[in-house]
Amino acid sequence: MKKKTLNGILSSGIGSLWWGVIGVLYFKSVSFVSPLELTIHRTVWTAFLLIFSISLYSKWNDVLKILKDFKKTLLLIFTSILIVANWYTWIYAVTVNKLIDAALGYYIFPILSVFFGILFLKESRNLMKLIAIILVIIAVIYLLIDIRSTPWIGLIVALTWSVYTLIRKKIQIQTDVGLFIESAFMTPFALIAFYFIVKNGNNYFSLNDISISLWLFLAGANTLIPLFLYLYGSSLAGLGPSAMIFFLAPTCQFLLGFYYFGEPLDFNKLISFIIIWIAVAIYLRDLANDK
Repeated sequence: MKKKTLNGILSSGIGSLWWGVIGVLYFKSVSFVSPLELTIHRTVWTAFLLIFSISLYSKWNDVLKILKDFKKTLLLIFTSILIVANWYTWIYAVTVNKLIDAALGYYIFPILSVFFGILFLKESRNLMKLIAIILVIIAVIYLLIDIRSTPWIGLIVALTWSVYTLIRKKIQIQTDVGLFIESAFMTPFALIAFYFIVKNGNNYFSLNDISISLWLFLAGANTLIPLFLYLYGSSLAGLGPSAMIFFLAPTCQFLLGFYYFGEPLDFNKLISFIIIWIAVAIYLRDLANDK
């Protein structure tokens, strides 16, 4: 294996493990804070840190160029809503012990993205991809049969992230530039929401407790560090290997939820997971063959 490919796999692997382990443990450690306030910090501090990244790599012209494009700006407003909805749903899942449901969503999302790519972007399709998509659809329908036990968190996570990636793929802009614009769009709304949280005395971030405030500031770093590691790995190893490695994230989340945090796994979810794992195995085999 070439050194470049190996370094890419290691970088993507660390990024995926960060999402699956460190990110979970971090947000679990601050689960005494409301999901809304945590989402506010993730949004604001992500935008704040990306100011330094955009400046360091001299990408302000890229930002301005995109903002001058009305269609792309409009789509980024929509994707900013999607990503914040995804962040909130995932953080909520962590704080209310629904990590297994969230993991289900991240198992579904790549295959759902393939389906959207075939449907809306006319991307290539083959029998393996179609079988994986059909299996995911069967699993979702099976979950919907018993509406009371349907893991809505996982389905929302999968749908918001799949639609988000579809639109971002269509408008084709750099990940960091796009994420900066998205988080910047949402920051004013986040600050307004934080104002009302403070007004009601429900905030944890304040100058009166610097240690907690600094810890909450890390919500931005926990968004950007794994993202940059994963994307850097993708640039070295290629999209195929990185897409395979991504499944480390939901696998770690599932294992943490079930074995470490003791979340329940009922029979219906187990059956759906088995169907989705088969779909993932088929999807990964297809990726390996493409390579």
